Amino acid sequence: MWASRLNIAFRSTRNVASPFLRTCAPSWSSRRFLSEVAAPASQQQRHTGSAQTEINGEKYKTDSWFNVPPNIIDKVPRRLHLQKDHPVYITRQIIESVFPPPTYKYHNDFNPVVTAHQNFDSLGFAKDHPGRAKSDTYYVNSETLLRTHTSAHQAETFGANLSDGYLISADVYRRDEVDRSHYPIFHQMEGAHSWDRTQVPNGDVAAAVWSDIEKLPKHNIEVQDPNPPFHHERNPLQEGHHSAPEAEAIAAHLKRSLELMVVEIFTRAKAAAKKADPDFVDEPLQVRWVEAYFPFTSPSWELEVYYDGDWLECLGCGVVKQDLYINAGVPNQLGWAFGIGLDRIAMLLFKIPDIRLFWSQDERFLNQFKGVSDNLDSLRRFTPFSKYPGCYKDVSFWLKSTSAAGGSTKANVHDFHENDVMEIVRSVAGDSVEDVKLFDEFTHPKTGRKSLCYRINYRSLERTLTNSETNDLHSEVEKALVQNLGIEIR
Repeated sequence: MWASRLNIAFRSTRNVASPFLRTCAPSWSSRRFLSEVAAPASQQQRHTGSAQTEINGEKYKTDSWFNVPPNIIDKVPRRLHLQKDHPVYITRQIIESVFPPPTYKYHNDFNPVVTAHQNFDSLGFAKDHPGRAKSDTYYVNSETLLRTHTSAHQAETFGANLSDGYLISADVYRRDEVDRSHYPIFHQMEGAHSWDRTQVPNGDVAAAVWSDIEKLPKHNIEVQDPNPPFHHERNPLQEGHHSAPEAEAIAAHLKRSLELMVVEIFTRAKAAAKKADPDFVDEPLQVRWVEAYFPFTSPSWELEVYYDGDWLECLGCGVVKQDLYINAGVPNQLGWAFGIGLDRIAMLLFKIPDIRLFWSQDERFLNQFKGVSDNLDSLRRFTPFSKYPGCYKDVSFWLKSTSAAGGSTKANVHDFHENDVMEIVRSVAGDSVEDVKLFDEFTHPKTGRKSLCYRINYRSLERTLTNSETNDLHSEVEKALVQNLGIEIR
């Protein structure tokens, strides 16, 4: 779980809000739409009403920790990173081209259902780490969950020791906010390269790594890297495991490899931009390395890229914590690892404005990418089809007074979390919701009870929603909020 959601989102120094239409279409349709976005009652019973659930053809026992809604379970088999000509698949192809076999082995079909040990314990996550909370993670039962990152497979891949390097691409799952850049299912790629002390000439890892660096292609982009390879306080060396020359060499190999990856990605992004806009300003590509912290690498860095007039923070990486190799049964190995979000890279490459489009089965979307997998030079930016009007609805409610958020001085295990609101809205309205924003909160001066107001933007990617449909959806959302959170609608 590369920190700050680096695997799934670029962070930019520029944050420009786009205006949205605030109109609703006149009522002319039927209530059929509700059945399109919410799972049938029988299906919901299959997922939540028994002591077991079925995910991707496999049955799993459930308990009080189970919190995976039907709309998530139903999407598990989609695996967009394996669908030829899908933007996520194409993005995976482009990155894999920079890390060729046999040095790197590709792992693209790991099971998304993993144990808590795989997802957290094997990586050194503390027992009270917020990522373990039910508000953030989809649990099948107390010991089993839908992976929240590709690193859940890191230990087994290191332990299998099938190649010097590897790339893991996978769908990952996290409960999150609702907007055009976040989705509860997204796709990550993780890469690593290792050297074995017992296999390199004379046991000299640093010399072996520098020799491998000489074999890597060179580039001519501007690189800003003002900090030392490690710093005893800000970005420490793993003393007792790595020598300074080893850490410096591994860092250099890591950075050159990822710089080459960035060159490949953004060269193709620029080519696609020029095809779409002859006036596109082709500025020289620049990258910069920023010291960072991640729980399973040290020293660690984030890589930022200057593109289209802005610095984009696009990945996290570092020298692998030696405990991970030791726990995987390969204590003589040492190396680097990185993680990157495929969805966000694809959104940049193809200029796709809304992450929900990746899940669309509308031929107007899918047909634009046909044939690109067989000819990456034919990559072009996405051409938007008609944007349908949005319809804004507000829901205001009092929180339960027994929750900490609602005014109680003591939190409890059923305390309110905003992700619960997001999950309920998604479960009811599916991809017909563009975003959900908290825009007002009020605390009663006498009782201390808190009221929240969320604004929901209903906007389908495929057709115009009617007033009747959005009213029906919103009514179902309110009912679900009351039923699941015990709130009181104002």
